[in-house]
Amino acid sequence: MQSKRGYVSFVLHAHLPFIHHPESDDYLEESWLYEAISETYIPLLTNFQKLVDEGVNFRITMSLTPPLLSMLDNKLLQRKYIKYLKRMIELSKKEIKRTASDERLNKLAHYYFDRYSNDLHIFKDVYECNLIQGFKHFQDIGVLEIITCGATHGYFPILYVNEKTVKAQIAVGVQTYEKYFGKKPRGIWLPECGYVPEADKYLKEFGIDYIITESHGILYANPTPIYGTFAPIVSPEGVIAFGRDIESSRQVWSSINGYPGDYNYREFYRDIGYDADYDYIKPYIAHNGVRVHTGIKYYRITGDSDFKDYYNIQWAKDSAEKQAGHFFDSRTSQIEHLSQYMETPPIVLCPYDAELYGHWWYEGPYWLYILFKKIHYDESNFELITPSEYIDKYPNMQISSPCRSSWGANRI
Repeated sequence: MQSKRGYVSFVLHAHLPFIHHPESDDYLEESWLYEAISETYIPLLTNFQKLVDEGVNFRITMSLTPPLLSMLDNKLLQRKYIKYLKRMIELSKKEIKRTASDERLNKLAHYYFDRYSNDLHIFKDVYECNLIQGFKHFQDIGVLEIITCGATHGYFPILYVNEKTVKAQIAVGVQTYEKYFGKKPRGIWLPECGYVPEADKYLKEFGIDYIITESHGILYANPTPIYGTFAPIVSPEGVIAFGRDIESSRQVWSSINGYPGDYNYREFYRDIGYDADYDYIKPYIAHNGVRVHTGIKYYRITGDSDFKDYYNIQWAKDSAEKQAGHFFDSRTSQIEHLSQYMETPPIVLCPYDAELYGHWWYEGPYWLYILFKKIHYDESNFELITPSEYIDKYPNMQISSPCRSSWGANRI
């Protein structure tokens, strides 16, 4: 058995702007939440459960922001999500009839009917409309670490001109976390990874051990960290900082050669909300008659041409499995190289927006499921870990002041 020479830590940042309109069902923005539940949150929970059922030992970290938690806990939004699913099931049934003469399209229409029907079952019957308890369950059994975020996702590098606002953002972030998870969070995803040293004293005041920040927040720290982003640093105030690994992020995020651009994956922008006959689709688009995404998409990315081939679920799975293998091999090589030069085992931190997995990259949750199985079953030189577990295992770290940073445009 190969000894473990390093660690990989996935951190998914789950956040949506707060939207709540009890006065009307007509607000298009509410569909952002419903799409994220169906395409990201339920698939992640489902794959976590599959991994647990199959005896796969895995670790993952997620930030669940106060606005998102408040929406997931809202009874009206829960009822509206059920209404949304029933509408999608109705549309899927109509699509099964409409596409009866085309075997490939009809198979996909059946797929969407089954998928939305299953979402309704999982939401109502399995989680009793309470997805927060679903995530809490995986934290309680030790495979998921949930961390917090600022109260409104406020951007600290702007807010710190009045430091009380930064203090309030952290305070409410911690209080909201305690309300739903019954304990204090150890970590925080800084909104937009925006770090300012003025926040450190408030992070410590509210019991935060560590932050997630952008690569250059570590690389340009003072003094320069010996191990770059491959080991956490601790600020003079006592806040531990983990920085994003550039290579692993590029393999997923890159618009040029990132995994989500694979030609076999589902094309996000081609949707029957735009393609179908207007009178037919009108009950399922915006109330003012504007064509919008419905969530039913029949095409794969295919290529740069205007022609788009039909989506093939098995081909998409094949690509996800191949790319999980590539990511696995890349981390193995990376850690093999890094471990030769480090006294403590390196940690490769892989932070992403949670909604990338499923909403934007439809196959993302399946890719994670396959990758975590490979890490568990295949011989490798690394294992998955949460930031808290790494801190507890390797408490000695370099004292260094992180650089002011953000993962916005041009890193400012």
